Amino acid sequence: MVNVEALATGINMMWVLIASFLIFFMKAGFAMLEAGQVRAKNVSNQLTQSLLTLCVGLLTFFALGEAVARGVGLATGGDVGQLFGYLGSGDLTTAVPLLMAGMFAIAAANIVSGGVAGRCKPRMYVVYTLFITAVVYPIAVGLTWKGGFLSQLGFTEFAGGMVIHGMGGLSGLTAAYVLGPRIGRFGDDGSPNVIPGHSVTLAVLGTLILAFGWYGFNVGTAATVFADEGSLSLSSFAAAGRVAIVTSLGMVAGGLAAGIVAWKKTGKVDTLYLANGILAGLVGVTGAANVLTWGGALFLGALAGAQLPIVFDFVENHLRIDDVCAVFPVHGSAGILGIVLYPLPFVSTVGFDPGQIAVQLLGVLVIGTTSVVGTYGLFKVAMAIDWARVTADNERSGLDGSAHGVETYPEFASPDGITNSGIRTDGGRANDIELVMAIVRPEALTDVKQALAEVGAPSLTVSDVSGRGSQDPKTGQWRGEQYTVDLHRKVKIECVVSEVPAQEVAAAIRDAAHTGEKGDGKVFILPVEDALQVRTDRRGREAV
Repeated sequence: MVNVEALATGINMMWVLIASFLIFFMKAGFAMLEAGQVRAKNVSNQLTQSLLTLCVGLLTFFALGEAVARGVGLATGGDVGQLFGYLGSGDLTTAVPLLMAGMFAIAAANIVSGGVAGRCKPRMYVVYTLFITAVVYPIAVGLTWKGGFLSQLGFTEFAGGMVIHGMGGLSGLTAAYVLGPRIGRFGDDGSPNVIPGHSVTLAVLGTLILAFGWYGFNVGTAATVFADEGSLSLSSFAAAGRVAIVTSLGMVAGGLAAGIVAWKKTGKVDTLYLANGILAGLVGVTGAANVLTWGGALFLGALAGAQLPIVFDFVENHLRIDDVCAVFPVHGSAGILGIVLYPLPFVSTVGFDPGQIAVQLLGVLVIGTTSVVGTYGLFKVAMAIDWARVTADNERSGLDGSAHGVETYPEFASPDGITNSGIRTDGGRANDIELVMAIVRPEALTDVKQALAEVGAPSLTVSDVSGRGSQDPKTGQWRGEQYTVDLHRKVKIECVVSEVPAQEVAAAIRDAAHTGEKGDGKVFILPVEDALQVRTDRRGREAV
């Protein structure tokens, strides 16, 4: 005979597990979004921070954070039963929700890394991840979802609009303020200098992965598959359908609103603002997705997206805070707006309720103060003992090499870049030692290497350089702000020859790199006085 209760419980817990896996996949979204918005020299550092959030944050929340949340809930009005019964429990109804709670915790911690990108020491990020998953986030959870005093007052928090996103955005802004801006981010007069990230492609990919995982956040929180009332019946799928639709509407409204405001400011459809607006719209509807009307979701999503360029501009131009990945306007202000304004007329099924708005404002104040004060104190202490910010030299050279010893993009080690085909063995005519040095477009490198191999000069040295010649400067745009690029990226190719005629080598480079447009580059031929082979101690032409 089928045990109806066991069947209902098993399917319901499987649903929670699937939602938890979706939220876990958001880690990939955070990693790509942040990696795309930092400079190439800091990509591996940003990816490492995302991995550290997962490893350190999840372990910390399981070991300590959940207990703190339950303790705060009990101490401020919750049920004593909240305090016990989860560590080591084999009860699926306890263990499975704990997994989802852990996924929520590491999402909250990950928000901060985007604000402090490019100048924060990895060990400081470990410390902060410990702090947010053991203290800040659990306090917010205890006051709300664990039955604490905000919950007792009627504070509504559905899936993390303030507890996760608002809190994370405020923490990220505070940490960025204490650390100070990246070198060169602001001029001596305080005017901002644009520092573009290295890959809009990765930023958009991260946005779409996060948006996909968001259904785990919201719909996973909403739904219970089966109810057991003596016989199986569908449970909360009407509510789940509402949440899925308002999540989708908030997402698209946020993207369009941010894109329109950015277009009004710059006259262009800004890709990054569109992507960030999608996320802001999702944040805007998360706190009350279970009670929003379709129109309310469009309103809150559009409001969250529209405020994004405006708030980012205020943070940058008035507060002079270097919020690299716009974590405050995407998560902080968007989350606060959504959690406070949902009891407006026609926005939710709650209807207009000024008293509820007051309770929501109180909750924002309490959670926000906890986040800001805690983060400010932690980073101030860390700055005082030199644990928070990297040295100026390491910041200039990039954290990938200085902190991790890696190069994210070893551009000149591509497998198809090495070839032994067509090497001349006849020696050519006798020459003195000469250096053929070329400055060409990066995309011409593979063709140039092949051409050099074909004329018998396969040995070469390649450097990544930038410079200015006859090529016209370009105007770029990063998150709605224009900047001028007059130092163009090139590659410098150096080839020392003796047996192979230098003029022949130069011609091969010219033919391979030629497009007929400004910026193709130049080739120089220089005499070399002598050469010494390190391995054999040979000199002159024999060394070459």
